[in-house]
Amino acid sequence: MRPRLPEAGATPRAPRFGYGTNGLADLRLDDALSLLADLGYDGVGLTLDHMHLDPLAPDLAARTRRVAHRLDALGLEVTVETGARYVLDPRRKHGPSLLDADPEDRARRVDLLIRAVRVAGDLGAHAVHCFSGTLPPGTDPDTAWQRLAASLTPVLDAAATAGIPLAVEPEPGHLLATLADFHHLRLLLGDPQPLGLTLDIGHCQCLEPLPPADCVRAAAPWLRHVQIEDMRRGVHEHLPFGDGEIDFPPVLAALSATGYQGLTVVELPRHSHAGPHHAGLSLPFLRRAAATAPPGEPSATPEGSTP
Repeated sequence: MRPRLPEAGATPRAPRFGYGTNGLADLRLDDALSLLADLGYDGVGLTLDHMHLDPLAPDLAARTRRVAHRLDALGLEVTVETGARYVLDPRRKHGPSLLDADPEDRARRVDLLIRAVRVAGDLGAHAVHCFSGTLPPGTDPDTAWQRLAASLTPVLDAAATAGIPLAVEPEPGHLLATLADFHHLRLLLGDPQPLGLTLDIGHCQCLEPLPPADCVRAAAPWLRHVQIEDMRRGVHEHLPFGDGEIDFPPVLAALSATGYQGLTVVELPRHSHAGPHHAGLSLPFLRRAAATAPPGEPSATPEGSTP
């Protein structure tokens, strides 16, 4: 069954936590899913990659059906993520991107995202995550924004058909790096209904002008996917909980108060060497933080406004 496109709501809802498979890259996918279910996670952020549901290998539909059955058997929800480093090009991290000068290169990234939408539909996922890519050398920003908007248009069409939101992530160092950049894209595209937002809580700490909890409230009307980890101001380094500067109870209280419907997924891709260890520590930390969260406060930014 295809999920309906979610609508932002104000009914408080306890966060549901997942863990990203990009932080369990040394495990087979079935082992990773079994681990997360055994630890008590509600779901998984599934990065389509060569080791975990390769989107370019043969028989994708059949392999996706097997994963869907496994998720159902384990009681795990899922969001599909597309941040695999080398799935399209073994020599260029996250290449090609939606901003590349070569139209054929951009088309390869578009094809990957459309495949991800189809996989998400077959899995009953909450959303498909993606990001813009970095500004190519010698490309002016206006040209890059036009390329991004044109590239995402067929992906948004596929998302609308599948009933799956496309959740774009502001990524430090990318063309679309901040919440303000997301709103620039949203208005450039004409505010299409399937377009949503992935909010990475660490990125808020890293570079947003608002504190992370205020970022959650400001982003609420468009929020379709959440990634979470610790981080320090001005340093884009995903850290285990307690190793950075974020005060998590207010963040989780804000998520609950907004009525956010999706998963809150731990994002520790550089800690795969100890993935099971960090997965085991992260969920109790988040549950403790949620249990001590203060009551949600009204948004500091009026709903529907652009920060």
